[in-house]
Amino acid sequence: MIFVDTGGWYSLFVPADPNHKTAKQWLESNRDTLITTDYVVDETLTLLRARGKREKALEVGSRFFDGTLGVVYRLSEDDLFAGWHVFHDFSDKDWSFTDCTSKVVIDRLEIKTALAFDKHFEQFGNVRVIR
Repeated sequence: MIFVDTGGWYSLFVPADPNHKTAKQWLESNRDTLITTDYVVDETLTLLRARGKREKALEVGSRFFDGTLGVVYRLSEDDLFAGWHVFHDFSDKDWSFTDCTSKVVIDRLEIKTALAFDKHFEQFGNVRVIR
């Protein structure tokens, strides 16, 4: 499984994004199952809409919820509490709460690879970041 973060999804769906070509080429060659979280879905759809991509947000949302983009992992109460502990324990980092919950899922499922375009996933130290 490969974890996909908000930046990865955004880059895939927005041709004007500087990382679009890299993300698209990677996706075309990927054969592994993609996984993301419901919090990342929230961030991705919100980001698309906030940046004026309303129709794209609706299209992508439909694909998330019909399962054609990959697996959407729904955070449990335990995941949220674990995410809070990561958020608290790594307060020296600029990780969003969503990043912290992503780290929890990556650790829990022993995911070794992530499609992400920010430094936070590299800072996790236990996942290879596709850039």
